[in-house]
Amino acid sequence: MIKMENQELLKAVEGYCAQGYRLVQICCVKETEGLVLHYTFDKDYDLIDLSISIAEGAPVPSITTIYPCAFLYENEIHDLFGLTIQDINVDFKGLLYKVTVARPFNPAVDPAARERS
Repeated sequence: MIKMENQELLKAVEGYCAQGYRLVQICCVKETEGLVLHYTFDKDYDLIDLSISIAEGAPVPSITTIYPCAFLYENEIHDLFGLTIQDINVDFKGLLYKVTVARPFNPAVDPAARERS
């Protein structure tokens, strides 16, 4: 796992793409201090995981200019965690999933609001 800053993401992703790595997945997890994004790449069974801690309200650049298929992951993360992902090539604008509570996996969402819905 390679920890990096948000502003380093696009350069790192461009490098892995240029080396022939494929995008395996993008995952968002909540931690005590906020959210962490994991970008996983593979080439010849060599898995690379880029880990980025996201500050509350900080936007994340889309990687869809490099890996167009990332639009599904990025829309999902936006809908379920409420992260602002900038410049997604196919942006569903919060409508990829039909959810009863906006941002249901975001740690800032009031748990009582989830129970009421």
